[in-house]
Amino acid sequence: MIIPKSLEAQPNIVETNADLPIVAILTIDDDLQMFRGNRNNFADLLKTGKKMGILTYVLTTKDLKLSAPRVLGYTYDSSRETWHSAWFPRPTIIYNRIPQREDERLLRVKRKLAAISKHPGIKLFNRRFFNKWSLFQWLHQSRSTRQYIPETRQLTRSAVLSGLLRKHRLLYLKPVRGKAGVGIMTVRVQPEKNMPYRLQIQEEKGSSTYHCTTLKRLWGKVLKQSTSLGEPYIAQQGIALATVNDRPFDLRALIQKNGQGKWELTGVGARVAGDSSITTHVPRGGYIEDPERLLTSIFGREKSARVLSKVRDTALTLARQIERSSHTRMCEMSMDLGVDTTGHVWFFEANSKPMKFDEPHIRNKSLERIFQYSLYLHQQKKEFKGGAAL
Repeated sequence: MIIPKSLEAQPNIVETNADLPIVAILTIDDDLQMFRGNRNNFADLLKTGKKMGILTYVLTTKDLKLSAPRVLGYTYDSSRETWHSAWFPRPTIIYNRIPQREDERLLRVKRKLAAISKHPGIKLFNRRFFNKWSLFQWLHQSRSTRQYIPETRQLTRSAVLSGLLRKHRLLYLKPVRGKAGVGIMTVRVQPEKNMPYRLQIQEEKGSSTYHCTTLKRLWGKVLKQSTSLGEPYIAQQGIALATVNDRPFDLRALIQKNGQGKWELTGVGARVAGDSSITTHVPRGGYIEDPERLLTSIFGREKSARVLSKVRDTALTLARQIERSSHTRMCEMSMDLGVDTTGHVWFFEANSKPMKFDEPHIRNKSLERIFQYSLYLHQQKKEFKGGAAL
């Protein structure tokens, strides 16, 4: 992309207020479309930042020069619905929205993220994607969170699979760095049948089902799938979830830091699984439901209120433990939680790069929380400098 000489000649083209942070949404460059990521989400973030009086722009790891006072970033013209480049002051807050795990694993990107984290003038949050195995290890370390996680093992050999199947009739096999449910497998034991092992594999579109007579044949199918995906897997106890119209559902919680730097529940949504789908993803036939209405239809009004309260408390407890164990600064995470037939809450997954929630009240609050936390971090930095100068 050619930057006009008139821009290059100017030391700064955007005025800033020292009392406010300068927020950059970090992504990765793209030869065809300037930068990668969810442009609608980025545009919403820029609009919210502007509404709150905070200079906000999109920035690529390539264009971030940590020693330079200004950087080339991108902003959105909503009247023309176009993106264009401009020079901005170097950010004081960076919100990591690098969209793909493979992008984040690039050596040049890893080096830049490491350099950002050491920069004294920049606060970075949500540095990396989660690894499913790491998540369950972190949560198993604490007595306060251990009770919410299904039995989980690294799927390294057939003995792990056979050992878990002796205890559980249903297992979920998940790639540790999976996305959108692709590659997830379920194994169900049906001892009354001639082919007692039922394996279902979720693919890019739809799913495939196999019936195996022996554990050896089952392991062969599982190994073939995991090898083709090129990812290590975990094996997890299947939970007898509460159902609505014979379909399982999970609860999607969004937990974010507020303007005081404390974890707070932004909102909870419910996702009901599609017909014959392993997961509750809406693109796979799942649908959105109101969690209170859903739980009330199953447990009644009084018990559903207790369950929903437990969901809220559990999500916050889990978020604190995940951040503590990850040793990185976080601003937000989404979480998939299940409720079994007794009303017990189970943790299934957390995502450090949440997709936008379709529920408007959750979506609007989630955008504002990003900047409320950014303001908090900026104020903390100012107070630290003030204290250090005394």
